[in-house]
Amino acid sequence: MTHGPDAVDVTARILGPRARRDVPLGPLTTYRVGGPAALWAEVGGPDDLAVLSRAVVASGVDVLVVGRGSNLLVADRGFGGLAVVLGERWAEVLVEGARVRAGGAAALPVVARRSAAAGLTGFEWAVGVPGSVGGAVRMNAGGHGSDIAATLAEVRVARLATGEDEVVPAADLDLGYRRSSLAPTDLLLEASFRLRPGDADAAAAEIGEIVRWRREHQPGGQNAGSVFTNPPGDSAGRLLDQAGCHGMREGSASVSDRHANFVQAEPGGSADDVRRLVLRMRDRVAEATGVVLEPELRLVGFAPDPRPEVEG
Repeated sequence: MTHGPDAVDVTARILGPRARRDVPLGPLTTYRVGGPAALWAEVGGPDDLAVLSRAVVASGVDVLVVGRGSNLLVADRGFGGLAVVLGERWAEVLVEGARVRAGGAAALPVVARRSAAAGLTGFEWAVGVPGSVGGAVRMNAGGHGSDIAATLAEVRVARLATGEDEVVPAADLDLGYRRSSLAPTDLLLEASFRLRPGDADAAAAEIGEIVRWRREHQPGGQNAGSVFTNPPGDSAGRLLDQAGCHGMREGSASVSDRHANFVQAEPGGSADDVRRLVLRMRDRVAEATGVVLEPELRLVGFAPDPRPEVEG
């Protein structure tokens, strides 16, 4: 098995015209900053999956599955492996009675609105999460008192490292607070949700209220939502407030005036600035409260943490 640049070259040879080199990843994230992927490939259909899996098995290349980039920060120097994205065929949403099937590339707000319009309840919370179904399952995304685990029935996963394509019950994904057992080389193709029959008008009203609340309480602009997960029994935002993180800045990155657990990136800014600010915020909270916050943000391509003794 090869590694590093050699792995990229082997992967590129196997993928042939399916692969592109040095594709910018910043535009694929909600931060809109960061460097390129050494190699990039889109999965359009079964043939692409087969070739992609063959390349990963042969090369051992590092894989980064990119959804809608809503909790992803890629270093300015980029990612030295293979970035994989799902094509449009994987964004379909189907309502079948009280069950909703959604492709891994489907946007959560689309699934929420489509479910509500069909008179189903249980997924309204997701209208405020700007991620994909695949990314949401991978991190068990949640909000407004619910999460993916509450309604997920099963998923279809392509395991690129082995070539397997299988249906996995939700109970076998080890879903917990902002985590699952999905590996970096696992590509979630489809998810099935069990919802409850309800009233379409009531569901639409709840969605409207969630959208209104988000607009009033959370900042817009270039950010990735909450930077840190909530520690048990507490709020990361409260701890960041208590530690005086409002007003902190690192180059082109700053803590939001509206919410201390949000970091804003300036247009044309630096992903490395965002990461440096995130580490400073974590260290300040640790020094002020003794609590080491853990990032919800997925950090890719960065050098090791300069202060591993307070690694979250």
